[in-house]
Amino acid sequence: MTISLNLNGKTHSVEADPDTPLLWVIRDELKFTGTKYGCGIAQCGACTVHIDGAAVRSCQVAVGDIEGASVTTIEAVSGPEAEAVKQAWQELDVVQCGFCQSGQIMQAVDLLAQHPTPSDDVIDTVMGGNACRCATYTRIRAAIHHAADILEA
Repeated sequence: MTISLNLNGKTHSVEADPDTPLLWVIRDELKFTGTKYGCGIAQCGACTVHIDGAAVRSCQVAVGDIEGASVTTIEAVSGPEAEAVKQAWQELDVVQCGFCQSGQIMQAVDLLAQHPTPSDDVIDTVMGGNACRCATYTRIRAAIHHAADILEA
């Protein structure tokens, strides 16, 4: 079946079963490999993308369910929150191995859009579904606070 998908601001037509997870279409069909496969059951956050601006786990979204929606991956995330998060991530040297970081960044961007000055509890709650095997959680939390400061300045 041909499905029309708005990904990163461009319309793509893909041949896929409507039940195919969005993650596989993004990675295998459209070759945007910044979105990672981690667990396949929405528990690790490595596959986080934005659908109509909201962070979601692409491994659990059927491509047939989002026709007409706007999907953004790490390759095209932009805006004030995204720029602040990217800057904070670099300035605080958050990344260790980097595997989970695209999902962490996508979730952090959405977090700051919803909570411009988040507390530690809000950060821990919202980011709790994003696993980091290298345990950079302290640096991630600090970077989110720093990104909030950048946005406030």
